[in-house]
Amino acid sequence: MTQTGVLADHQIRDMIAAGSIAAEAAIEDGQIQPASLDLRLGQTAYRVRASFLAGRQRTVKERLEDFQMHAVELEGGAVLEKGCVYVVPLMERLTLPQGMTAAASAKSSIGRLDLLTRIITDHGIEFDRVPEGYDGPLYVEICPRSFSVVAQPGQMLNQIIFRQGKTLMSDDDLRGLHAQTPIVSGEPVISDGLGFSVDLRPNDGTLVGYRAKPHTGVVDLSKLNHYDPAEFWEEVHTKDGWIILDPGAFYILVSREAIVIPPMQAAEMAPYLAMVGEFRVHYAGFFDPGFGYADAGGSGSRGVLEVRCHEAPFVLEHGQVVGRLVYEHMAAMPAALYGREIKSNYQGQGLKLSKHFRG
Repeated sequence: MTQTGVLADHQIRDMIAAGSIAAEAAIEDGQIQPASLDLRLGQTAYRVRASFLAGRQRTVKERLEDFQMHAVELEGGAVLEKGCVYVVPLMERLTLPQGMTAAASAKSSIGRLDLLTRIITDHGIEFDRVPEGYDGPLYVEICPRSFSVVAQPGQMLNQIIFRQGKTLMSDDDLRGLHAQTPIVSGEPVISDGLGFSVDLRPNDGTLVGYRAKPHTGVVDLSKLNHYDPAEFWEEVHTKDGWIILDPGAFYILVSREAIVIPPMQAAEMAPYLAMVGEFRVHYAGFFDPGFGYADAGGSGSRGVLEVRCHEAPFVLEHGQVVGRLVYEHMAAMPAALYGREIKSNYQGQGLKLSKHFRG
């Protein structure tokens, strides 16, 4: 019987060996992170009329028959157009045991491209959530928001974690953890998780973020450290400690606090209360054990904020709380930690674009 908590890397390997996680092509070691598994695109993207969930009575394949417009073969690279919606079967499929659920999110670099990617399942009624005992295929819905992208089979846009039983830490647990191993720089704001705020008064200079340009070329997801940021992003500067968010625009900002995820915890970034403003923060939800952890080569890492404003222009102030991290117990100590045994792009990060851009 697996201990209650988020499964660690070696437990994910056990699931693969047992056939609970299977795939068309052998699962590669590099897909397995300290507390998550990276999921790979299959061969074909189906352009659909609208985003959808299968619903309790239907499979995704049946829904595709209703909404599919045309198929795009990804072999060799294919353009997924900005503003369009695609559904791609993934290489991996799941057979979850009773008591176990799974949850998915975009990988960090994908969220930073404003690429909306969400996992859907047969008979599913929620995005990015796989119910207890699910036995079936996985699909990803892809909607490029700011930039058209070139995608290929085997690319990993999403990650999935596996939860055995109740994994969430209470606020009291979180206060106790912070007293033992500080999880944030400064005084913690703990209420239904750990609150974090936006940094609009940098220690050096006036650069506080980036705003996606509206009319750009495509981003080839296979090209790393390749693109000139100036061709895709406008710098956002302020000397006043505040900026005005434009409706519909997409911004990369950074948290004021440095965050730590200790080895026996994982965390998920959750939206903050809608009452504080009409904007959304962060597509990429998971933080693996060891993120920002000193023994894993970190000294606290700041969270990159992917911000989209909705109906009205909105003033965002330095230190304004914009989101929260929900911490979870691990079921076991990972064999590898983020930033130490594995190559991690964002350990010790500050304000940083995705790894596709030079800088």
